[in-house]
Amino acid sequence: MAAFALHTERLLLRAPTVALTAAVVDYQARNTAHFACWDPPYPADFFAPEAVAERLAQGEQAFAAGSAYRYWFSLREDPARLVGQVHLSQVARGAFQNAILGYSLDEQAQGQGLMQEALRAVIAEMFGAQVRLHRIQAAVRPENQRSRAVLQALGFAQEGLSRRYLFIAGQWRDHEVYALLNPAWAQDLAP
Repeated sequence: MAAFALHTERLLLRAPTVALTAAVVDYQARNTAHFACWDPPYPADFFAPEAVAERLAQGEQAFAAGSAYRYWFSLREDPARLVGQVHLSQVARGAFQNAILGYSLDEQAQGQGLMQEALRAVIAEMFGAQVRLHRIQAAVRPENQRSRAVLQALGFAQEGLSRRYLFIAGQWRDHEVYALLNPAWAQDLAP
């Protein structure tokens, strides 16, 4: 099982818990406009405290079961204020050993290397002995230069283009697909 908390030089990363409800609601409220051009549309009550608490409870169960891993993160000196999240969903085992990566960062926290720092910690955990994934895949819109740069800096390789991948901001949007392979997993090592 993955660690419920990770620590980096500047960040505290925590697994979902209902105790984070107010912090998640605040994070979303601060960043609604910032995320609007990158996120799919949400129902009107999606960020209501009750709905957020329910998703956090479900996320906690998924984390414990190993079917999805989300880490909410804050600066270590200000743990009550979330500045980002990293989510690995669709965890597949068997011959695939893969997960789909998504992430977001507070508009005011950009340009400081925080997402790379968070992703390095999460990737190390996902590729480590506790979770042991072989591959992490991410999809990013071609015009999202910052996100593409983060993935490339971490060693993700572009594998292709998924046309009309997600419905965002009123249109079906193309996404580039990137992947990172676990360097400790030998070519002939079975799952």
